Amino acid sequence: MAFAETLAAEEIAASIGSIGDAFDNALAESTIGLFKTEAVAAGSPFLTGPLRTADDVEYATMEWVDWYNNRRLHSLLGHVPPEEYEAAYYAQQRPTRPAITQP
Repeated sequence: MAFAETLAAEEIAASIGSIGDAFDNALAESTIGLFKTEAVAAGSPFLTGPLRTADDVEYATMEWVDWYNNRRLHSLLGHVPPEEYEAAYYAQQRPTRPAITQP
């Protein structure tokens, strides 16, 4: 039985995209590539020494994720860190007031 027929027979839906869709994993693969290059490669600024234990990898990962989400300069954001860009975005928003209904 083919994979698609097995999914249909078991009433299992694909989580993202369609069968054979190459775009399913593109974002994950890009992020994993960045992680390998920037966080755990030799000479990474997120390492304090060689990776010898799972804790070493975990600490390097936490440092990299914090940098990636908060402090990296992002070209699509005008070379502004995401955290700074988000703060500026919300500072520009007008506060909305809930509608007051008359009894």
